[in-house]
Amino acid sequence: MALADSETAMDVASLMQDIGDRAREASRAIALASTDTKNAALQQIAANIRARTADILAANARDLEGMKQRGVTGSYQERATLNAARVEAIAGACEDIAKLTDPVGDEIARWQRPNGLDIARVRTPLGVIGIIYESRPNVTVDAAALAMKAGNAAILRGGSDTIATNQALYVAIAEGLEAVGLPADAVQLVPVTDRAAVGALLTGLNGTVDVIVPRGGKSLVGRVQDEARVPVFSHLEGICHIYVDGAADLTMARDIVVNAKMRRTSICGAAETLLIDRAKADTFAAPLVTALQEAGCEVRADEAVRALVPSAKPATGDDWGTEFLDAIIAVKLVDGVQGALDHIARYGSSHTESIITDDAAVAAQFLNQCDSAIVMHNASTQFADGGEFGMGAEIGIATGRMHARGPVGLEQLTSFHYVVRGTGQTRPA
Repeated sequence: MALADSETAMDVASLMQDIGDRAREASRAIALASTDTKNAALQQIAANIRARTADILAANARDLEGMKQRGVTGSYQERATLNAARVEAIAGACEDIAKLTDPVGDEIARWQRPNGLDIARVRTPLGVIGIIYESRPNVTVDAAALAMKAGNAAILRGGSDTIATNQALYVAIAEGLEAVGLPADAVQLVPVTDRAAVGALLTGLNGTVDVIVPRGGKSLVGRVQDEARVPVFSHLEGICHIYVDGAADLTMARDIVVNAKMRRTSICGAAETLLIDRAKADTFAAPLVTALQEAGCEVRADEAVRALVPSAKPATGDDWGTEFLDAIIAVKLVDGVQGALDHIARYGSSHTESIITDDAAVAAQFLNQCDSAIVMHNASTQFADGGEFGMGAEIGIATGRMHARGPVGLEQLTSFHYVVRGTGQTRPA
């Protein structure tokens, strides 16, 4: 769609309804598109992004300058920053998604009834997906590419801080769709920063939007969960835990803990709380805490840990339920795996938890009883990512219990219907 030059005198509600109507119409075409056509569009979008790298980086520079003038935090600016390598990664993600198996039409299950009816459960597109996100420009392309590969139309509402970058990326998407004969309206970028556009999208636009996917901070996700009148795939916070069991290999545990916290502190899969088996506290606490501190992490610990490592700062009650998204971690001693499970059940956000242990039975207990979207054994929580799961890019992590859970990739962006084949059967009275 044409991008608005000004928001003044614009009827946002009418604008959004028009976007919704055109998305619904385009969804019919994208739902029927062949795998080859969708893949060709993704390849063309990747080529367009590479060809427009200079324009994209120039737009990003304007956005970043505006963020600096408004005093936006450095960590937030980092998430919004593009360079040549990151632009190439965005293009590469499109190509990776093109290589993935198309879920549309996949036969999930099939069986026959005694009366001869043949029944199959087959994947179908969801329809129109509204995606609301904040500062990461790569989401513009990741979300569009995943939605269209799964046969859906997408309405993208990015953050106001990166609107110029998002618009530059959107041009590459629209041109890629049109180049292969698909309607550009299959992906639309909301061209205004007015918050009323979000409110309108959350209403479902009179039945034209089938699901909302928010990707951003707690305030954004909380608003979406409170106001949405259509289903939502989301997580409110990523309060991720690592439990180091008494049967853990200390070297492995130290490497995993530091990576889980410090590789990238601003992502939702970063570990926020470290739980240590009290039975091995004398052996494990000091090496693990010291390794984190040497990596530049602030450690906030309970009194039992501080008795062993006095350099740790005292934790407050709020620290156990905080998503720091920074080089800060809360550390606590617990009574074995059951103590860890109890703590996670009380303070966790059902995102990602990991156990470090060489005891298979203890690992099995943790994996079976921990009710989070992603549970891990002897691995960093930073792997909580659709790309790392082999799903291509992801729209986000869903922590609810309905339909999509964990990384929201291609399969999670489909529904299903039942195909029933008969040979003249009628149902008896």
